[in-house]
Amino acid sequence: MARILWVEKQIDYEPQGIMSMSAVLKAAGHDVALTIAAQEDPMQFAKDYRPDLVGYSVMTGSQHYYFKLNRQIKAALAERPPFAMFGGPHPTFFPELIYEEGVDGVCIGEGEGAIVDLANAVAAGHQWQSNIFNWWFKRNGEVIKNPPRPLVRDLSALPMPDHDLIYRKHAPTRNSPVKHFMASRGCPYSCTYCFNHAWYKIYVHEKRGYQRTVDSVLAEVAWVKAHYPMEQVVFLDDLFILHQDWLEEFAEKFPQAINLPFFCNVRANLVTPEKVALLKKAGCNTVSMGIETGNDRLRNELLKRRMTRESIIETGRLLHEANIILTSTNILALPTATLENDLETMRLNTQAKVKYAHAFLFQPYPATELGEFTHDNGYMTGSFEDIGAIAWDSSILIRDEQEKRQMEHLQRWFALGAEFPSLVPLIRQLIKLPHNRIVDRLYWWLHKLWKGWAITQRIYPIKITPQVIWHNARHFFKMET
Repeated sequence: MARILWVEKQIDYEPQGIMSMSAVLKAAGHDVALTIAAQEDPMQFAKDYRPDLVGYSVMTGSQHYYFKLNRQIKAALAERPPFAMFGGPHPTFFPELIYEEGVDGVCIGEGEGAIVDLANAVAAGHQWQSNIFNWWFKRNGEVIKNPPRPLVRDLSALPMPDHDLIYRKHAPTRNSPVKHFMASRGCPYSCTYCFNHAWYKIYVHEKRGYQRTVDSVLAEVAWVKAHYPMEQVVFLDDLFILHQDWLEEFAEKFPQAINLPFFCNVRANLVTPEKVALLKKAGCNTVSMGIETGNDRLRNELLKRRMTRESIIETGRLLHEANIILTSTNILALPTATLENDLETMRLNTQAKVKYAHAFLFQPYPATELGEFTHDNGYMTGSFEDIGAIAWDSSILIRDEQEKRQMEHLQRWFALGAEFPSLVPLIRQLIKLPHNRIVDRLYWWLHKLWKGWAITQRIYPIKITPQVIWHNARHFFKMET
């Protein structure tokens, strides 16, 4: 038996990858623990737990934090240092981080089979295996590069994600009436700001998307409902409505088995009256749709979204008539975009009857088509290493400083402007104010308060008690994001 410690900086909501890794490891007979740096000393926890392997799931922008934390943990366990393994989006697309001090292994792509094989090898005393697919290993300065194995094609064959690992450790997630799940993996589209096209360079001949069976999804949701507080189900899948036959079965079974409202992601060119009717039948109360930008050139040529503004507006109309709340995601400060383009995006959200418009400042993530375009054409300052872990504080693109500042301020006002178009003339003036401690803090609070209200009253309408308000607000405002 190997002992595996997962290390997280903070928990926003259930980390699906870690829960799945923990489930397959426990099914293989290994011991798994979790430490969260935001609530305890991970070095002390590691000293007490004495892991054989320590794992980090890393997003672009957070890698340097985890590099430093890993070195500290290994120093704290200097007498018997654990094997340090890095996985997740950033290591998958940048496995060269294997050369970083303290990194022993990098997992590329899906990790369930790979991590079990590694844990089995460590438990058997054969840590340095050269033939474990998906892994890059470092040994005495030499890097062993193994190819990836095929994707997991039968997702329902995997054990149920280990929700207990998170809920027992993290009270805000455990006590939250909103719980998160995934019913599928993969997306058939290749939007330029997404890692999707890079993913299928690794998995060249794989189908673009695999679905769990409806029954396996229901079993997981029912288990969580039986063991923990839950009033709202959130499906994190990229495209929950991709397969109509699956959606038809889900609409029949979900109300009978679960009977709770749920949230899912949709795409305008996939939404039809029939699918909206099925979502309503199943109990869907809220969906999210990527609008990204209101400008046709930016949306279809720069982002390769391949959809019209008319389809976006029509989707909003269909969902509004079905009494399903529509939220959206939007990207501000895109390369070659102007402030007027961003204001145009805000107007399109109003026309589509969006009930909460999330806005992010574009970040040129490496390995994405748009990130590389931004870098190669000299639109960004510094390098990819300057990208932060969150996407709504500042832009690193080169443009007129006044326009850049207004775009950054608009991110804070975006949802309010989409909701109340009469405020737009005032917003135009307010975003002209300089960056300073008072202005930035005031705009941050306005953004947070409106978002918090929208989430609890519209997106996830849950029972509000003083205890829920206190715990949720405390957690919400502590999050870096």
